[in-house]
Amino acid sequence: MTKIAARKYSALISALLLTGCTVGPDYKKPEISVPNNFRSQINVTEASSFADQPWWGVFQDKALQNLIREALTNNQDLRLALARIDQARAQVEVVNAESEPQVGYQLQAGAERSVIAGRRTATAATFSSIQGLLNAAWEFDLWGRVKHATDAAKADLLGQEDVRRAVMLTLVSDVAADYFRLLELDRELAIAGESANTYKQTLDLFGYRFEAGKDSKLPVERAQANYDASIAATHDLTRQIAQTENAISILLGAYPHAIERAKLADQVLPDTPAGSTTTLLQRRPDLLQAEQGMIAANARIGEAIANFFPRIGLSMLAGGQGLVTGGNLSGFGVWSAALGAAGPLYSGGGLEGSYHQRQAFWDETIATYKQKVLVAFQETSDALKARQTLPLRRTAQASQVAALKRSTDLALLRYDSGRASYFEVLEAQQQYFDGAYDLARTERDELLAVVSLYKALGGGWNADVAGPPATATTLVNSDLSMVETDLKALTHVEITPSVSDAKLSPANAVQ
Repeated sequence: MTKIAARKYSALISALLLTGCTVGPDYKKPEISVPNNFRSQINVTEASSFADQPWWGVFQDKALQNLIREALTNNQDLRLALARIDQARAQVEVVNAESEPQVGYQLQAGAERSVIAGRRTATAATFSSIQGLLNAAWEFDLWGRVKHATDAAKADLLGQEDVRRAVMLTLVSDVAADYFRLLELDRELAIAGESANTYKQTLDLFGYRFEAGKDSKLPVERAQANYDASIAATHDLTRQIAQTENAISILLGAYPHAIERAKLADQVLPDTPAGSTTTLLQRRPDLLQAEQGMIAANARIGEAIANFFPRIGLSMLAGGQGLVTGGNLSGFGVWSAALGAAGPLYSGGGLEGSYHQRQAFWDETIATYKQKVLVAFQETSDALKARQTLPLRRTAQASQVAALKRSTDLALLRYDSGRASYFEVLEAQQQYFDGAYDLARTERDELLAVVSLYKALGGGWNADVAGPPATATTLVNSDLSMVETDLKALTHVEITPSVSDAKLSPANAVQ
């Protein structure tokens, strides 16, 4: 290529780049009006939330901390989420590569022996050839098709990171919830054992009185029935405990096994300020993932609009070819350069359909985001109401159980002195043990309310908060910054979404 031709191509390319412009709508986050306070919030809104604490700051039980750490290291759902992040990261590389020149090569060598016919005789001749070529093609992303596709891929990647955080938050919450259920089942099993002993003593007492002729056999049969029911409850609770241990084992990424644990009475409830309502939108991973979905959908609208415009690019080829005949080598060089454009004239409505489909999907992502916001406030309000009412319920139930215990003792004294029937004794015992079961379940529900509120508020993963030296914890704190660094390295641009939300038609969407 001569210098004059090179200058001409350079001037033409510069003119095209200067006249080109990106098409498609800028992204603007939909405006959502949120209340200033959470419904059922007990105290005045505080700037900080207990959800800003890492899980090891919320759940102080050492056995539970070990279980959560093991789950964050070995859980298969979390590994699945990490694998999908790797897929999304690779997809960013694939899409972004379209903005770079594509260079290839071609090598070919061959030989041929042919018969050459003369006027009177035929002779054989051997030909050998070798060819080497370099080719390059570069599409000028004048309308932003590749840029929009890359932006969508980046949003998908960050969305997968938010999915990973959601999996981690759900995993921590599920382990804690199942652990507290397990502690409550242990308490119920202890109550069932206590009731079995009590009913056995009552059965023996009624049996002695029946054998002595002081009472009928009816109290004996009623006491026997209560004793058998308590034994059946013991076996049922043993089954539930084993199944809950198995469920926790699966969350840990392990085969079913016994779970080490503390006692329900040893648990300490943390303070649970909810923080401000705006931080809920910034912390919950499902809301962050839904927002990345809107960013990706908006970028794909721009990609669909860019498809209406021609694709302009430069292609070049350079190389050489040699031919060997009868021991003599001759060769020559080849090159070509071309500037091309290709675009649609008539697509039968396909391009328009693709544009309208992506615009409708954008509307879907907005509705999905707004619905998730409503659900987030509902879950937070539900958890706050539980934190407000369950302590009152527990206090009343504790007083009730103490009164029922005293009434059981009084009923036995009255029965021994002949001033009460067997029915009064059995009724008092049944009410006492039913109350004890209810109290244990309320204590469990108080702990579950803490878990629910922590999850509803987004369970903060603050990198500035020091945590235990565990691989899983390091992963929790640093993965997002690593992903953002990878994105910048891949695209050589800052990750900063633009701000506009207008729906544009393909004809007027040029910026």
